[in-house]
Amino acid sequence: MDFAYQKLPGLDRDRIVAAVAPVLRSHGVEGVELVWRTDRGTRVLELTLERSGSRIPGAGITIDLCSEISRDVSAALDVADAIPGRYHLQVGSPGLDRALYQAADYERFAGQLARLKLREPVDGERICRGTLHGLDESGRVLIETDRGEVAIDFAAIDSARLVFDWKASGAERADGSRRSGRRATRRGRSTRQTRRSR
Repeated sequence: MDFAYQKLPGLDRDRIVAAVAPVLRSHGVEGVELVWRTDRGTRVLELTLERSGSRIPGAGITIDLCSEISRDVSAALDVADAIPGRYHLQVGSPGLDRALYQAADYERFAGQLARLKLREPVDGERICRGTLHGLDESGRVLIETDRGEVAIDFAAIDSARLVFDWKASGAERADGSRRSGRRATRRGRSTRQTRRSR
């Protein structure tokens, strides 16, 4: 199992993935992001996951499932002795604004709104927003913008993420304000502190 995005500075990547991957497989999920970071002096291992092949970001990733996976991953990391000292383990879904990392993501989420940040301007624009149409036969990303369909080389994309259409979903509150997918995702994450006795 591989993660679309990994950032594990100072840790043994192979050892951590070897401990985490069997747990994710047993729960029927795939890893999207595996990130080691510091948050206000606390070391955090952040694990973002999703159901295999799901076209809806976060579908089927419940708080209960995150809690179960957090418990099992924590135990597996302890047995592997993969992370020395204390740390927090956060397990959650990528949220409605899921980042797109691999070419296959553009095929998988075809038909959904996305925002692409380009390395160099295309037609004078570095930000491209529109509906994904997958990949063409050359592997370029197809996106329908307000100026028509554009084909962009995958290598020309600096970063990209899905954009949730609040109006189309009917997810506006009675007062017209919108709920933030990012905040809801963070509240839904299970946090587990692993204490090491050394």
